Amino acid sequence: MRPAILMGGACAVFAFACTPAFAQGTVTLYGLLDAGVNYLSNAQTGRHDGKLEGGSKYSLEDGSTGGQNGSRWGLLGTEELGGGWRAVFRLEGGFTINNGALGQGGAEMGRQAYVGLASPYGTVTAGRQYDFIATRVGTLAASTQWAGYISGHASDVDNFLHTRRINNAVKYTSPDYRGLSLGAMYSFGGVAGSVGHQQIWSAGLGYANGPFTFGAAYLNARNPNLSFYGSNPSAGTSVASMNTGSVGSATSPESNPAYAGYASASTLQIAAAGGAWRLGPVTLGATYSNVQFRGLGDTATSGPNPFGYSGTATFNVGELNIRWQLSPAFLLGTAYSYVHNGGADGRDSAIYRQGSLGADYLLSKRTDVYSIVVYQHASGTDSLNQSAVASISGQTASANNHQLAVRFGLRHRF
Repeated sequence: MRPAILMGGACAVFAFACTPAFAQGTVTLYGLLDAGVNYLSNAQTGRHDGKLEGGSKYSLEDGSTGGQNGSRWGLLGTEELGGGWRAVFRLEGGFTINNGALGQGGAEMGRQAYVGLASPYGTVTAGRQYDFIATRVGTLAASTQWAGYISGHASDVDNFLHTRRINNAVKYTSPDYRGLSLGAMYSFGGVAGSVGHQQIWSAGLGYANGPFTFGAAYLNARNPNLSFYGSNPSAGTSVASMNTGSVGSATSPESNPAYAGYASASTLQIAAAGGAWRLGPVTLGATYSNVQFRGLGDTATSGPNPFGYSGTATFNVGELNIRWQLSPAFLLGTAYSYVHNGGADGRDSAIYRQGSLGADYLLSKRTDVYSIVVYQHASGTDSLNQSAVASISGQTASANNHQLAVRFGLRHRF
């Protein structure tokens, strides 16, 4: 982020007038634009006689679905209160650069919206925020460094790409102590008569010292079809909604087939860890996550169960990645990920193997061009109780068990 407008005391941003203030403060306007051309093989078009059909797809896409970063603009503010205390806030909205439509299901400030207090003892914020899976471990995956959204793990099953934000959340982050920081978050379900219904909590730690970086985090979401996957304005609010994804039809493709069938889970649990080691211009990284859709069959308070699942469906996800900074302006990267869904009810499991390649070149401090190539192969039986199809994150699911995605993008920050 780079400051574009600074305000202190009495000031104005655009046409918004500020009343006189006596404490020292700043507000920074920032943003990012990411546009590119994508190719996708075997993209589903629907069903014919019960069989999936597909073909090649060419499209202009915003970075939020097919590139490095989602386009956004935001305001970041602080006000000095004295004694090392500060008031802080962030308002950040996403949009699709193709047509200017609001992102995150139509939310005006759908990426982040919070206010809080920072002090020598840590920072407390309240509002719509990222959980610690995204901020402590997701940052160590290739997808958040150079490989973009399309390199996420099987429709971002572990939320490393913070596809889902946490509403109604209070979050504490500790000060940094010799490279170590801790944090915890709690999201209120807000359901009368049931404190635990739709609640979410998360905790994490991060450590960075010299060439070594490490992160670990945990997230637990009750009734995740509504509380976690239903956190955008466009999501369904009743237990008949299937916010985890869709089964598709004769005229529409499936979405998130790796886990769409698990909307009836009473609890979503994610535990993750990752690390990186910098050796000169080369950085070696690895991440692991365990994702569990627990208590399947909770149709009364969570969501539909079209395939009659019960018990727990568990995903084990591993990634190895390498980043090579050839020069200050030129970066190359490669990554391999392995996703294993153990299935539920003793049914057949599914495996997703994926390789990614990327290159990024800085034209200036704020503008870069990049290319990403992702190939995924699926096997077994997926959550929609069918032969597993490839499911590259942010893209139309494949009509068969393999899929190739290619992206050429341009990104600008301000």
